[in-house]
Amino acid sequence: MDIDEVVLNFNPASLMALDVVLALIMFGIALGVKVEDFKAVLKMPKAISVAIAAQFILLPAVTFGLTLLLQVGPSIALGMILVACCPPGNISQVLTNQARGNVALSASMTAVSNVLAIFLMPINFAFWGGLHPTAKEIFKTVNLDALDMLLKIVLIIGVPFAVGIFIAHLWPKFSAKVQPWVRGFSLVALLAFIVIALIGNWKYFIGFIGMVLLAVFLHDAIALALGWGTSKLFRLDSPSTKAVTFEVGIRNSGLGLGLVFAFFGGLGGMAVVAGWWGIWDIVAGLALASFWAARHKKTDAAPPETARTSA
Repeated sequence: MDIDEVVLNFNPASLMALDVVLALIMFGIALGVKVEDFKAVLKMPKAISVAIAAQFILLPAVTFGLTLLLQVGPSIALGMILVACCPPGNISQVLTNQARGNVALSASMTAVSNVLAIFLMPINFAFWGGLHPTAKEIFKTVNLDALDMLLKIVLIIGVPFAVGIFIAHLWPKFSAKVQPWVRGFSLVALLAFIVIALIGNWKYFIGFIGMVLLAVFLHDAIALALGWGTSKLFRLDSPSTKAVTFEVGIRNSGLGLGLVFAFFGGLGGMAVVAGWWGIWDIVAGLALASFWAARHKKTDAAPPETARTSA
């Protein structure tokens, strides 16, 4: 059984439900975005530039190199590239807050990155996927139309994001009350969809998870390390470093999963990578945020001399 020839089974109603959940995720993110978040970019140009460069330039390039190094199959490689090209995930701000990071910076980066992703995601994916020595054959098979993908991304990201910002601007108090519920519900719904998808295609998941586990583990760790490393390279402060780390490391793989079914017919390697990333990404992110939070508490509890030394 070749993972590059396996197609996961889903009915049209399930795929439509996934699109609704993804749109709801973007709507929930936008409810917490203020117009001031975009203006804040001008006040934090260095940190924002580092995050954007790490997300849209370095991460896809490093992912491309990782697929070659691991010598994974074409559909797995293309799934990894697709995830790397996705915008930030919807829990990056939650993790940044838990890790005692710069939440204002995280919110600004999320707002800017999701807007940029509408246009940069299809370009990045077409470039790196088409450049890959084995994955590019999949492009020839499916005859991917970048314009169709752009339209899909606009409908899933752009429209709900714009509506959410509009509502947040007109009714800020209402948005503040509703947003945690929308984000929480959409995250649970997405995880439920992924779990149901894996259960419904269990024989394929079990058959191929071994070759995907290592790839996703390394890919996710490298994404987080890339955000941390670039922040340190450009000497961002500790709270900003944490924000950039999660902004780069946490990807909206649910969007990637939706695109896999929309344009690649649920191709095995791509679907399993995007689905498993959606689960593991949260586990790894929570572990890192908890580590940073515990370290922060120890620093706060330490005597002044010790705290200054550890800082």
